[in-house]
Amino acid sequence: MKAEGYTVRELTLAGWPVRITSYRIGGTCYAKADNVSPGAQIASARAATPEEAEAVVLVQARERLGRTRRIAGMG
Repeated sequence: MKAEGYTVRELTLAGWPVRITSYRIGGTCYAKADNVSPGAQIASARAATPEEAEAVVLVQARERLGRTRRIAGMG
């Protein structure tokens, strides 16, 4: 099967740059969030529509990044 409707967008969540990727394979839509650099995955989901999958990923990523401590002077 081939991925369809592949989209990528970047935004800021809880002060962190995040890349949201979504696509459909067959009847299932997938979405994932990763931090732009170095690209580590933060959250992922699958749902019936791209909007539902992205909504779940955004909630998970916002919550996880909100708990992440920043160290002054690093990066």
